[in-house]
Formats: sequence, C-alpha cells, structure tokens
Amino acid sequence: MLDANIKTQLKAYLEKLVDPIELVASLDDSDKSREMRGLLEDIASLSDKVALLENGNDARRPSFAIGRVGEPARIRFAGLPMGHEFTSLILALLQASGYAPKFSAEQIEQIRGMTGQFRFETYISLSCHNCPDVVQALNAMAALNPKIQHVMIDGALFQDEVNTRQIMAVPSVYLNGEPFGNGRMTIEEIVAKLDTGAEARDAAKLAEKAPFDVLVVGGGPAGAAAAVYAARKGIRTGVLAERFGGQVMDTLAIENLISVPHTDGPKLGRALEEHVKEYEVDIMNLQRAEALIPGEAGSFHEVRLANGAVLKARALILATGARWRELNVPGEQEYRGRGVAYCPHCDGPLFKGKHVAVVGGGNSGVEAAIDLAGIVGHVTLLEFGDALRADAVLQNKLYSLANVTVIKSAQTTEVTGAQGKVNGLTYTDRTTGQSQHIALEGVFVQIGLLPNTDWLKGVVNLSRFGEIEVDAKGQTNVPGIFGAGDCTTVPYKQIIIAMAEGAKASLSAFDHLIRSSAPA
Repeated sequence: MLDANIKTQLKAYLEKLVDPIELVASLDDSDKSREMRGLLEDIASLSDKVALLENGNDARRPSFAIGRVGEPARIRFAGLPMGHEFTSLILALLQASGYAPKFSAEQIEQIRGMTGQFRFETYISLSCHNCPDVVQALNAMAALNPKIQHVMIDGALFQDEVNTRQIMAVPSVYLNGEPFGNGRMTIEEIVAKLDTGAEARDAAKLAEKAPFDVLVVGGGPAGAAAAVYAARKGIRTGVLAERFGGQVMDTLAIENLISVPHTDGPKLGRALEEHVKEYEVDIMNLQRAEALIPGEAGSFHEVRLANGAVLKARALILATGARWRELNVPGEQEYRGRGVAYCPHCDGPLFKGKHVAVVGGGNSGVEAAIDLAGIVGHVTLLEFGDALRADAVLQNKLYSLANVTVIKSAQTTEVTGAQGKVNGLTYTDRTTGQSQHIALEGVFVQIGLLPNTDWLKGVVNLSRFGEIEVDAKGQTNVPGIFGAGDCTTVPYKQIIIAMAEGAKASLSAFDHLIRSSAPA
C-alpha cells in the first residue's frame, strides 16, 4: 500500500510512540477494505508498539479505530486517510499513544476538564484542504479526554449517509447526532463553541490588557507582515484576528509567492503564525472587531470587540482582508451548504456525476469549472458580461472540455430548491431579457471579493467599493490609523502585495509614533 520512501518516513514518526497502540479494523470483501488492510499491515510492520486486530464490529466498513492497548478506542477513520488526511493519520497514531498535541497548556487543561459525552462525526472529502484541520483538532481532543470520541468519514465512500443527512459541503461536523458546524474550524473555535463560559473569560482578560504601541487588526498576510515589522522595532505589538491566516486558509495551490514555487493556503497560514510567534507579539485570535473610536491627538485609538472588551493603541493598522462576494439572490442563503458552495476543491467530490453551475467567468470561476469538470457529470458556467474575463490559457482549456457549457450575458436571479437542497438556478438572458431555468444539483459561486470594512463606515474614508482609502504610505485620512492588504484601495489583490503593504504600513506607523507624543 505504502511505497518504500513513505514507509521510511512513517517508521521515523512511529519511533515517537509513547505507549503501545492497537489498530482495530472493521472490514468486508470490498476493494477499499483490501486497501485498508494493506495500509494497516504496513503500519503495524513498522513498529513493535503497533498491533493490528481485525475483529472490529463497526457498522461502517471499511473503518478502523486507534487506541491505547487496554483502553477503548476513541479515534476512528471510516475510509482511507490518504491525500490531505495522511497527516491526520500520523498525528492520530502518535496522540493515541500518549504523545502530547501541540496545544497550549491552557488549552489542554480546558479540553481535559470538559464534562459530558461528546461523540463527533466529521464528513470529509480527501481533496478538501480545510478538512484535515478539523479532523486533527477533534482527534487530538479525543486523545486528551476519555469523554470525547471522533470518527472521520469519507463522504465519497459512504454516499448513503451523505444523501440521508443531505451533506453537500465539507467538512460537516455532527455532535451526538446533531449538526455542529460546517467549514474549517480551529481547535480554538471548537473549544470555544463547547465551552459556553469562554467568551466572558476572554473578554475579561482582554479588557485588562495595557495599551499597545501598534495594534494590527487582521491576521492574514498583510497583518502578519505588519506585526513582524512592528515587533522588530521593539515596540509593544498586538494582533487581533477573527481567524489567523485569513482568506489564505481557504486557498489551495499557491504558486506565485516569489521564492516559494509551490505551497498551499493552510501551510502558508501556519507559517505566517509561526513567524509572528518568533517575536513578542500578543496574538488575540478568534476575536471580532465591532467598532473603531479614533483618538484625538495625544490620546489612544480604541477598538471595541464583539464580546464587549475594548483595546487601546497609539497606532492602528487595519488589515481585515476580504471575503467571498455573494450573489445576494433568493435561495442563496437558504441553500448554503445544501448545494450552494464557494470552494470547489473542498465540496466538488460530493457532486460526483451530478450537474452543477459555476457563477463567474474570471480566473477563479474558470479554474473552478475546469476542476469540477473532472468530477461532476456536467458544468454550466454563467458569466454576467458578454465575454469571459479569465486568462486565455484557462479559457482554451475550458472550451476543450466536452462536459462544460458556457453561457454569457447571464444574470443569476435565483437559486431554486426543494426538500432542503438545490434543484436549479434561474437567470436572465441580458441580451433578450428572457428568464431561463437550469436544473442543477449544485451552484458554485466565484464572483470575486468584498472587503471586510462594514464596521469602519463613517470612521475612515472608504471607496465606493468599500475599500479603505490609503495613500502611498498606507495612511488613512485619520492620523495614526493605517491600512494594508485586500481591504484597501491598493490594486491587485495578491498575497505578495498584501505582505509588502503590511510591511509598508508598519514602517509608516513606527514613523508616526516617533514623531508623536505618547498619551499620558
């Protein structure tokens, strides 16, 4: 099952096992069961601390559980954890043996202190780049607390369950049989959702923080760069982020970050966070800014958070990034996660053999249509304008595919559905004015970005597109407040440009500080 090179690497990892573990397989006569048996035999052959048993009685077959010898197994894989999930398998083997996850001491204590019974099920696709974060977080929690169980379920392998539960987006997490969450979730987000008192405790801690010299709002490439440059000046620096890594975490292949030929969003997001942690930066993750109160000359700027806490700083760098633009038509929100999707890489495998639409004829839309064409039965791409806007090489590839239809001058007006899921899309032909309906089972929205600046209206100057207006130094119209990255008027929304703009804004903020008197 595993080639020699992977076996060598895996053997090195298995040397870190703390206590002996058992792999308990539940198999049948299917080809996938034979593949799973081969994988488990390979793992067991690489360490004398791993035993393979084939007496599992799980109803999901093929599946296998991982547990410490003499204890009930709490981590399970229903499907082959290969591709993006192979790392999840390695970590599960180590953590089930007693190897500590890389959580803070506070997080570990919080997880171990949870009471009640938590039975998690996570439906994934092996091509999903967001799914491993959720799987790994829940596996680690199960390893730490005997009251927590977790099973990863390959949606492509257990289609009956997917259809019964009408799962059309991954990762989809169920807790004790009820929906718990969709999409990428960090360990902090999961624990906060379970621990209802965490928000109040966070607010109290944040309210006690001393004012910052520079407070960066946003944890994407621009925010991370700004934090590094500020911290290197030796000034008190903080980063406030809803999700460290930002939209990068939802990006698959990244091949235009100069000097890094190939990487992916989650990997880059983790690298950004690790780089910031090299310095004395106060990272406040999972915190949403709700209001900005600019200070007068010689006083602090204030940022009020959703939990009620207020942070103060001499200088602010706004690097709040952008989010996927929505269609804003009837049916979109109703069927979100029930056929309406925004990530073709994550959710595409759930639409195998089905008819789907992609709305958007730019690079993102055409790339999505090309990727989906290799999985689904048929793709209809709808473009509002009278011509596609994607690069010529992408258009040529798109038109070479037999199972793709392109419709131009199409204004999407409604997403339709029945029995809780999408069944079609209605659009207006902008040439004739006639309304048309297409029978579909999925709609992928790829129509660009919106800046995350709603909370700044009336405080700093915004463009008609909602972008923060900045000058060549990243300055806004308010002294001491700077902007950087995709939320600003700087053209070309690219990772490398956001990083550069974050560094520039940070240098400008430092220049502002040394030329200004400190508040009393």
